[in-house]
Amino acid sequence: MDFFDNYKKLFGTALALFVGLTIVVALLPAINNQKNNAPLPNSVPLTSDELAGKKSFIANGCVSCHTQQVRNVDMDKMWGTRPGIAADYAGITRTDFWRNTATLMGTERTGPDLTNIGIRQPSMAWHLLHLYQPRAVVDKSIMPSYKWLFEIKNEVGDNDVEVIVPDQFRKNINGKIIASKEALQLVAYLQSLKQTPLPDGRTSPEFLYKKAEKLITANGDTPILPDGNQLYINNCQSCHQANGEGLKGAFPSLKGSSIVLGEDLELFVSIIMQGYDARPEYASMNAVGTDNNLTPDEVTSIINHEKTSWGNDAKTISVTEVKKIMDFIKITAKK
Repeated sequence: MDFFDNYKKLFGTALALFVGLTIVVALLPAINNQKNNAPLPNSVPLTSDELAGKKSFIANGCVSCHTQQVRNVDMDKMWGTRPGIAADYAGITRTDFWRNTATLMGTERTGPDLTNIGIRQPSMAWHLLHLYQPRAVVDKSIMPSYKWLFEIKNEVGDNDVEVIVPDQFRKNINGKIIASKEALQLVAYLQSLKQTPLPDGRTSPEFLYKKAEKLITANGDTPILPDGNQLYINNCQSCHQANGEGLKGAFPSLKGSSIVLGEDLELFVSIIMQGYDARPEYASMNAVGTDNNLTPDEVTSIINHEKTSWGNDAKTISVTEVKKIMDFIKITAKK
């Protein structure tokens, strides 16, 4: 009983047991996992500007509303091409000695997940406008405006990047809206957020609990197609808007568009698959179809949705027509 009466022995033993268990249960397995885990071989480290943008992302509280983790469930499929794996975070180190804000995986999705935002939305013009005034691109967004990351100047300098903002969001502003260095660095970080493809020959894990896909009847040789409206929302709406009218000076309107209503299907499909540079009138468009691995069925559904929405009344097209053009684009790209 002397052991229990001697506080030095009692607390010393308890401390030794606690430290021993911490080493065996926590530290050694963590060290072993770290040794057995490594970044994917084709992953790209952050540049100095992207790293500065990450620090701005932290400083401005973006991690409070945005996650960076694609879970292994079908409902997360819209955020990435595959579920996240440990290797995606293996190359991330501490922010500094005092802070371990490394992975920024987040805990809630008040805003969308950003794991693959560099692929889903690579446009600098879109990101800058979104930071300046989120409701300019997402009508009911609850994200705060980060106007302090921008300056108002009378003239645009040689190295300045002007942000084209719709007139209704330019009240009491006389001059040009210019992105600060911090804003450009923050956008550079967002553009760097891309899921690294798995090495050749390695099968990507499948998403669990798959939902039944909504199918619609289509004209042509294919009886059913995916839901074009949902595909438009996931791939196109952030720029061209829910009403298809785009944003003046930033993103073109699809409502009444000569390309959408026209009969040059090859041009239409090539824009979706290869992107389009309409500067200086509009921001350049990324290769949405290629970046998001859209299938001929999905591209056909998007095109038919755009041809028959917002007052558009154009003839729909078949999967066979689209697939033929997509195959030609792939062959041409390899040459």
